[in-house]
Formats: sequence, structure tokens, C-alpha cells
Amino acid sequence: MSILLAPTPVAKPGFVSWLGVIAVMLGIFAIVTTEILPIGLLTSIGADFTVSDGMAGLMMTMPGLLAAISAPVVSVAGARVDRKRLLIVCTLLLVAANLIAAIAPAFWMVLASRVLLGITIGGYWSIAAGLASRLVPPEAAARATTVIFAAVPLGSVLGVPVGTFVGDIAGWRAAFVVLGVLSAAVLALLALAVPALPAHQDLGWSTLRTGLTAPGARFALLATVLIVTAQFGTYTYVTPFLEQVTGVGSVTALLLIYGIAGIAGNFLGGNLIARSPRGALGAAAALMALALLLLPVLGRWESGAAALLIIWGIGYGGIPVILQTWFAAASPNSGEVSSVLFTASFQATFCAGALAGGVLLDRTSPSTVLISGGAIAIAVLVICLCDLSEKLAY
Repeated sequence: MSILLAPTPVAKPGFVSWLGVIAVMLGIFAIVTTEILPIGLLTSIGADFTVSDGMAGLMMTMPGLLAAISAPVVSVAGARVDRKRLLIVCTLLLVAANLIAAIAPAFWMVLASRVLLGITIGGYWSIAAGLASRLVPPEAAARATTVIFAAVPLGSVLGVPVGTFVGDIAGWRAAFVVLGVLSAAVLALLALAVPALPAHQDLGWSTLRTGLTAPGARFALLATVLIVTAQFGTYTYVTPFLEQVTGVGSVTALLLIYGIAGIAGNFLGGNLIARSPRGALGAAAALMALALLLLPVLGRWESGAAALLIIWGIGYGGIPVILQTWFAAASPNSGEVSSVLFTASFQATFCAGALAGGVLLDRTSPSTVLISGGAIAIAVLVICLCDLSEKLAY
């Protein structure tokens, strides 16, 4: 059971409190952009170090694995540490990770930088995901949570396409330099805009275990494993598909289209889940399945690929906030427990999905990878239609 250590500070009204929300959101934006940047640069980084596309996919696998481990470890080890201090330490690691990747003379050093990134993701995201209620008044907490999670599709709409563009113009190393500078700016904003946030729960392993066995957590875990596997087993390798099957010379514009759709999906998902949690997840899974299954057929033309990427982006854009809401409902008395469980399960599945997609890609083709992801998304839709979500949640 949680033990109160210090009273939760009252959120400051108006601009000051929302500036803190923006600072936290930008931190997640920098992290998400760094995490998925290799998607747009996968082939160029692989070519530079003479490794296959599947091997280059380890840049996506490593952070997910370390994040899944570090989320509970950092949260328990730092249970009594001011949350602002933890955010700052994690952001410092992010700056270091980007700069190491930028100067890496060998592929193993790039992977080492991704280890640092994984620790950052696990620590920062597990804290940040539940901070909205401590930064703004209670009546604005839901809106603030949606703003914080908007960083996920924003990383796709701005971060990955811009990073890919920088990589095309100045080389992939320059993209990591830009992210290092951005991370340093976020570090300064966090120090200035986020108030002291003393730990108010003694978060231990027993607390996490209790949260994990809550009835609603079973469905949240099942949904996360399936839908995140479908997403990152495919999206990690969308660049090889667009280059080899669609035949585009630069994927920047198509990734930008996907990201814009993802922002719309984030806010649509946030609104829909308040009305019907099961319906929100089912709709997102249906859109993803439609896009993934049709891309190998209609994605052979750039216009078809663009249209389906819009559908895919809208579908997946709402997934992070939908899953976080499911975990929060399973642990209503502890925002940090739900955030840790969400982060660990999301990142573990991120890692497994990217790894499985890479193995499949090296043995088959980009189209086969997409079709496999679409089949998994259909499984999520079937679960929702069969009311299994309600049976697992209660």
C-alpha cells in the first residue's frame, strides 16, 4: 500500500502551470523523436556501417528493452526523490545519448547510445505520464494528459520527418546533433518551468505487483502486447517498404503525412475513450488493420501509400492515450503505478515487436511484415467486438 510522504503541491493557476505541462510534453517529444528517428534513417545508417536493415532495427529494439527494465527500477529506486530532479537527470542522459550517437565511429557505439536512451525513456516516461494532475487543477487534468501525450504523434509529425530531412541534407549524424541541442533546451525549460514535485508515494515492488494483478490491468496488458506489436513490428520498417515497394526516393513527405494524421488521432482517441473505452480501442485497431493489410496492394503507388498512411496515423495516434487510460482505470489510487506499468509493458512490447519485425523482414519482405501486423491488429478488434475486454477488466 502507498505511504504518504509529503502532501501533493497544489497546482499553480493559469500560464505558469501550463508552462510546466508544455515543458514535460516537450521532454517526451524529444525522447519519442530520438527513439523513433532511426525509422526514417534506417537504410542510411545501415549502409554507413554495412549492416542489414533487420540488424539496423536493433536501434529500435535496444531502447525498448532497457526502458521496460528501467521503468520499474528507476521508479522504485527513486521513490523518495523529487520528481523534477528525476526528470532533469533523465533529460541529461538524453542529451548524452544523442551526442554519442552523433559521433559514433562504429555501430556498437550507436547501440550503446540507445542503451542510455532506454534508461531515459523508462525513467522519464513513467514519471511524466502521471504528472498532469500535479501540474494543473483537477478539472484540467484530463486535458493536460492529452496535451502531454500529444508529444507522441508530434514526434512523428515533426521530429521524424524533420530529422529525416536533416539526414538527407547533412547526413544522419547531423540529425542526432540537432536532437542533442533540442534536448539541452528542454533541460533548461524543465529547470525553469516545472515546480518542485516532492515524492508523495512510497512506490515499492509490492505496490507494483498489486497494481499488476488488478482486474483491469489484465486487459490493459493484453491490449498493449497485441497493438504495440502490430505497430512497431511494422512501422519500424516502413522506410524499406516505401523505398522498395512504393518506390519513393525520399520518405520525408510521407512520414510527415503520417505524423499529421497521428496528431488528429491523438485528440480523437482522447475524446472517444471518455465515451466508450472499448469502442475507442476497437476503432483504432480497425483503422490500423485496414491500412496495414491494404498497403502491400495499394501502397505500390505513392497516392495509395499516402492515403493509407493517413488512416494508419489516425488509428495509431490515439493508442498511447487509450492504453494509459486503461492502466489508470486499473490503478485509480496511484497515478505513478499505472504510469510505470504502462511504460514497462509498452516498451517491452515495442522491443519485441521491432525485433520480430526485423527477423521477419530479413527472411521475407516488407509487404509480409505489414500483413503480419495487420493480422495482429484484427485480433485486437475481435477482442473488442467479443466483449472480452469487459470480462478481463472486471
